[in-house]
Amino acid sequence: MRIVSGVQGKLLPFIFVLIFALSRWPGLMPDNFSAAYAFAFCAGVFLPRKISWWLPLGTLLVTDLALNCYYQFTKDIDCFTLPTLLYMLGNYAGYVVLIALGRGFKPKSSFVGLLGGGVLGALLFYLVTNTLSWLLNPFGNPEYLAKTLGTWILALTKGTGGWPDTWTFLRNTLLSGGLFTGLFALGMKLSESAKEAEEPEESNEAEIEPTAEPEESKA
Repeated sequence: MRIVSGVQGKLLPFIFVLIFALSRWPGLMPDNFSAAYAFAFCAGVFLPRKISWWLPLGTLLVTDLALNCYYQFTKDIDCFTLPTLLYMLGNYAGYVVLIALGRGFKPKSSFVGLLGGGVLGALLFYLVTNTLSWLLNPFGNPEYLAKTLGTWILALTKGTGGWPDTWTFLRNTLLSGGLFTGLFALGMKLSESAKEAEEPEESNEAEIEPTAEPEESKA
């Protein structure tokens, strides 16, 4: 069972939420540099079964709605069109994949293994979301009007005019996925080590019961 107990179990979900929410603050980090991928993946690894699903998905939904309102009312970007909402739904399919990927790992997996899982999850998320952006084309980009192999490769490498090349988003996605997964995993490993150091060592020797002294013979 994946039960995180004590103070660690109480604080860990809130730490995940706080770091993730801060990483989504507009303009705080470069494009596609976010804790979202590590947040979903590490929730699957470290949190108990039920909370590992509703906590990351619920937090993502709340922050996505807040961001959509921000861009809708301050940047005049229509974020509530049907294609945009379908694209968001596709993103959530990607988050579900990340959580499921995390569930395939054990909390006591090696640090390198967890780091690799986080990077793999970020790569899968990039492929899924950029493919959906090309397929649904929610903002009507002319580069994606024709659904061909060439325009799909364009979506994964260069992207649309007026924006940085999408390969730079891939770089940021992999870097942030690895960085935040490493931070989460390292925090958990250090927490486990500290907890083990505080626990008293158990003796492996069998407890020897004192033997009763023989009664003295009576005269």
